[in-house]
Amino acid sequence: MRRIAYFLIFLSLIFFAFSTTSAREPDDFVHLREQMVQRQIVARGVKDPKVIKAMLKVPRHLFVPEARRAYSYGDYPLPIGEGQTISQPYIVAYMTEALDLRPDDKVLEIGTGSGYQAAILAELVKEVYTIEIIENLGKSARQTLRALGYKNIYVKIGDGYKGWPKKAPFDAVIVTCAPEQVPQALIDQLNEGGRTIIPVGRTGGVQKLVRAVKKGGRLKTENVMYVRFVPMVKGND
Repeated sequence: MRRIAYFLIFLSLIFFAFSTTSAREPDDFVHLREQMVQRQIVARGVKDPKVIKAMLKVPRHLFVPEARRAYSYGDYPLPIGEGQTISQPYIVAYMTEALDLRPDDKVLEIGTGSGYQAAILAELVKEVYTIEIIENLGKSARQTLRALGYKNIYVKIGDGYKGWPKKAPFDAVIVTCAPEQVPQALIDQLNEGGRTIIPVGRTGGVQKLVRAVKKGGRLKTENVMYVRFVPMVKGND
């Protein structure tokens, strides 16, 4: 019965995605996105209808370099230039669901990359503040997000280790690059009761994806899976 219920939810979300997708988007990309969500995300246990709807709606191929767009909906990360990647679709969905987001939340993202994760977040929350240390990527992501009409995403070029103190506190913090330990500034800028998800580990190796809740000013953490992310880069100052 549960499988039937999830399948019916999935069908209703596909209908929603069709009704909100631009008529100019090629049908093959719409079909590939449906397959991506059904086979890579729902089949692996992501259940939050809001996350599923966002993954169905956001055109992932527009966040991938044109030469690689044919691979946009594959079950793997893809290079986006500057030695960086756009994460595997399942990881994007999993990390988003793990934050237990609410419509009025204000979220900080470290590692804008192509802007895809920020777009998924923006479908679920009030405001997204995202920081990218590589200027070319940050500017490109800002341009893509503006072209898609996102007005609740704010992109900053800067050092993610410092967070965004002028916009703190945040209800959730998501990090899409790996430091060796959780930066203290990000803990300080998280609301009491706020949630974070972050890959932690040494450069070049496998990291632990850590989910945490801030209680009494400290993080209560749990390791949820092993992952492999690009390293989190510190600024020069």
